[in-house]
This record gives sequence, C-alpha cells and structure tokens, in this order.
Amino acid sequence: MTPLWDTVDTPFGPFTAVLADDGAVLASGWTAELDDLLPLVHPTLRPDPRRGDLGPVAAAITRYHAGELSVIDDVPVRQRSGAFLEQAWVVLRTVPAGSPVTYTEYAAKSGRPAAVRAAASACARNAAALFVPCHRVLRSDGTLGGFRWGTALKRRLLDHEATH
Repeated sequence: MTPLWDTVDTPFGPFTAVLADDGAVLASGWTAELDDLLPLVHPTLRPDPRRGDLGPVAAAITRYHAGELSVIDDVPVRQRSGAFLEQAWVVLRTVPAGSPVTYTEYAAKSGRPAAVRAAASACARNAAALFVPCHRVLRSDGTLGGFRWGTALKRRLLDHEATH
C-alpha cells in the first residue's frame, strides 16, 4: 500500500489525515492543508503520500464526529520521539472521552508525576490529533490551555464528548 492523505468534511471543519503505507495515522488535524501536517511527522517516518481514499480511517473520522466517540480508539497510530513522549502518547489514548484530565494527572499517568511540563510538551508535539486525544488535557484550574487547532475547537470537542 502507498502512503495516503485526504481531507474529510466534518461538522467542525475539514479534517485531514496522513497515513503510513500500512494504514497507521502519522498525522492528523482540523485543516485542509497537507503542508500543515507533514512537518509534524518525525523525519524518519515522513512519507511522500498521494491523495487517496483513507478507508476505515475516514469512516472513523466521520463516525467520531457523528457521536461514536470510541471508534477512534482502535485506529493505529505511529509517532516517534524520545521514550517519555512515546509513552505519554500511548497513555493519552487511554484517557476516555468525556473524562478530561489535568496536565498534572496526565504526567502522573505517564509515569513521571513531576514532569508536568514534559506532559504538556507531549500534547504540543502530538502529530495525530483526535486519534491521540490531546484535547482531553486541561490546566489544573480547569481552563483549556493550548491546542494546535485552537481553543474554540478544543472546547467544542470537549462539549461534543460530554454530550455523546
């Protein structure tokens, strides 16, 4: 299979995903621009994708936005970085929809309770938005904090997950 990318229309705007040749998500987010995503992919994983049908990944994107929140949980994702970030991304996929955690809680779940800044960095460096749901992490005072795709979208995603 060839590395692919495509954009899916969602109620929250265009959503683009880049897939490895085995179908794992390398990068994704609420944009219609491939150039917004490719730089986020680790250089050792960065493909030269062609536009094409994303198959089950496109279906998962559509179904998630329609309210089937758990459909993203089993979509394969591949990111590369240091050991802590890779572990933190795996842990982030275990944060359930509708139950956001704080950066402090996220750091503890990732095995380094004092590494709150490193946990925040894992969210900031996450290339596979939605499938690695960094939008589910909040500041300790409950405020949103940052989000690559904008805090207004982060709020919409959290509200969407709280009501489905």
